[in-house]
Amino acid sequence: MGAVVHPLETTFRVWAPFASSVAVAGNFNNWSPDTDFLAREGNGYWSCDLPQARKGDRYQYVIINAETGNEYWRNDPYAREVTHSVGDSVIVADEFDWGDDGEFRMPSWNELVLYEMHVGTFNDEHGGRPGDLSRAIDRLPYLHDLGINAIEIMPLTEFAADYSWGYNPGHLFAVESAYGGPFSLKTFIKTAHSYGIAVIIDVVYNHFGPSDLDLWRFDGWSENGKGGIYFYNDWRAKTPWGHTRPDYGRSEVRSFIRDNALMWLKEFHADGLRWDSTINIRTQYNGSGGDIHEGWSLMQWVNSAVRKECVGVINIAEDLQENEWITKQVHEGGAGFDTQWAAGFTHPVRDAVIAHDDRERDMLELGRAITGSYNGDAFQRVIYTESHDEVANGQARVPEAVWPGNAASWFSRKRSTLGAVLVFTASGIPMLFQGQELLEDEWFRDTDPVDWSKLQRFGGIHALYRDLVRLRRNWHNHTAGLKGRHVNVFHINNQDKLLAYHRWENGGAGDDVVVVVNMSNRSYPVYTIGFPRSGKWRVRFNSDWSGYSSDYSSHPGYDTEAYPGMKDGLRFHGAIGIGAYSALILSQDAER
Repeated sequence: MGAVVHPLETTFRVWAPFASSVAVAGNFNNWSPDTDFLAREGNGYWSCDLPQARKGDRYQYVIINAETGNEYWRNDPYAREVTHSVGDSVIVADEFDWGDDGEFRMPSWNELVLYEMHVGTFNDEHGGRPGDLSRAIDRLPYLHDLGINAIEIMPLTEFAADYSWGYNPGHLFAVESAYGGPFSLKTFIKTAHSYGIAVIIDVVYNHFGPSDLDLWRFDGWSENGKGGIYFYNDWRAKTPWGHTRPDYGRSEVRSFIRDNALMWLKEFHADGLRWDSTINIRTQYNGSGGDIHEGWSLMQWVNSAVRKECVGVINIAEDLQENEWITKQVHEGGAGFDTQWAAGFTHPVRDAVIAHDDRERDMLELGRAITGSYNGDAFQRVIYTESHDEVANGQARVPEAVWPGNAASWFSRKRSTLGAVLVFTASGIPMLFQGQELLEDEWFRDTDPVDWSKLQRFGGIHALYRDLVRLRRNWHNHTAGLKGRHVNVFHINNQDKLLAYHRWENGGAGDDVVVVVNMSNRSYPVYTIGFPRSGKWRVRFNSDWSGYSSDYSSHPGYDTEAYPGMKDGLRFHGAIGIGAYSALILSQDAER
């Protein structure tokens, strides 16, 4: 489909079932609307071969609908590049030099640390044009040093104007021109891979547009005042963003979406997809309307195609309904996603961290959040305290929510980083939102860049996040359990607001990890908890260390000895010390 470049010609192919005739006009024929006509193939498809049309040429289809009596100039639905959202399609040849990129392999899911990035604001300055992919590349060494090994990049498809979150796709196969177009994205992904960083693309299939949308009444036909061949033309058209839901029951539209998903993975070497708001694919309106059965089968069909044709990639759903069927396999009747964003983790953790009064923190709810899973698999959930949804539209970043107007305060730093400890030590795939590690406080807007000056002002907080990432990935070979599937919250003190939990994969020295979290404004010189093994337990992380901030007290979180004797349902016990609003991570030295 689209414009396909061959050695001696370019083939144009388009679906327009209600057209009476289709021509292609471009700078190769002086934009003539009646020179180069496409021939009918049947089933609504049209095609032609033009030797004079070459890479870099601009073009549009000219569609005549005899019933309406109108002529429609339309961009190619499969165009890999457009000049801008209301511009022309551009012929693109797949000639990128990937070098040895084919050798890159996505990290195992139990090792993934995700970083959600918005290209337009990630590495930009106030004023001027939005940030682009070439500028984002400049920060890849920084992310590599932080320990990030997967970027979840917000939608890149061409959208209206230059500033956007990206969730208003106008041209699904074209990379946003303000970000640099397709060559820049391939360069970004190739460079990320050279740093050992996977790239996951955010895709939007629950609606298209709604503006700058040539798919709307593409060939002139529509019903009930709706969108025509690419869209539902009845009650199913309604979404929270307009009446532009794709028609998941029409085979050509299903193929359009499948082809788009496979394009990112095959042509751009992306390592996975994150599907936006799948609840609005499977139901009419955020779950409040009727079910859309074709939407469920579409997700199954595309996920099955991805699993078959693109081994090793990851498919992530944003459904946010705690629905385990989203991540059940297709042959079981599930939607077939590999993992999904976990609202059941995010909201209890944010509530506990942000609550003004210690008495309001519910440690029982926090314990349930830490132990959650889907279908018994911890890695079927992506866990986080900040994402573009949680920190936008007036909703504050966690440090700002802790103390509005004073995000740099001791309380904001202390409690927001407690949330980070939970993200990196609970069971699941951890995710940060851009700038979170810099104590960003502004709510996310597509015109407000990440404030990189905070890397100097809050260098200690950045170091805290880097330490957590490295412990999560077992860089030092003594916290392997943080990559494991198993968790046991063995100590919950809801009165004093402390909890402790055990993380492990196979168990034993270098694998077993104990995490202690103090959610109160009170320190404990001596506090006894259970331990899963006897012997020396070393403190690998103390969030109260003064190296993270000069006003932290470095309350002794000392190495401890675990002795026989039941405590908290475990066969051993030991004493720890912990500061106010602080966390400890302890483990044993790996046996040699």
